[in-house]
Amino acid sequence: MKFFIDTANLAQIKEANELGILDGVTTNPSLMAKEGIKGSDAVFNHYKTICEMVDGDISAEVISTDFKEIVEEGKKLAAIHPNIVVKVPMIKDGVKALKWFTDNGIRTNCTLVFSAGQAILAAKAGATYVSPFIGRIDDSGWDGMELIGQMAHIYQLQGYKTEILAASIRSALHIVKAAEMGADVCTCPLESILGLLKHPLTDLGLAKFLEDAKKFS
Repeated sequence: MKFFIDTANLAQIKEANELGILDGVTTNPSLMAKEGIKGSDAVFNHYKTICEMVDGDISAEVISTDFKEIVEEGKKLAAIHPNIVVKVPMIKDGVKALKWFTDNGIRTNCTLVFSAGQAILAAKAGATYVSPFIGRIDDSGWDGMELIGQMAHIYQLQGYKTEILAASIRSALHIVKAAEMGADVCTCPLESILGLLKHPLTDLGLAKFLEDAKKFS
């Protein structure tokens, strides 16, 4: 399973990349605004900076909802760097745009996916990635991991090449469960990635090793 970090914070991206396990980055206008990045020029420059930091796919989200505008915006985003993947919302015009991008050699990430039906449409349109929002599904009272499993089963049966990118990850446990259910990619905050490092028995074992080592010094 690939690991993407979901942020626009350069320090966090750098820290995750230095772990040696980072495969890409996802971000969006909300995460950009959180870092104080406003205006198209500033946003585009920030995407370029991220692409220069990480050797992997970088999802850049359109803000348009009209087919022609999504296409025009997506073309500009794709021109920033070869690693850019255009993130497109799961709406009617978004599906049309996914197909256009596919036919014209531009890779895509279909976002805001909450059902298997939506995932099928995204795959049929040729999306490179499809992003089910696990945490938000859980918040609504349904099981986000069940959707991951359902999508993985359908994609395998139908031979779809679209990769399942588990998004809206809230914890290290979410990452493990997404891997178990067949997600191809997991995008999450740095905190969740670092959470995978933690286990009380590791801490106890290390303390014991260090204590024993002092006896030989």
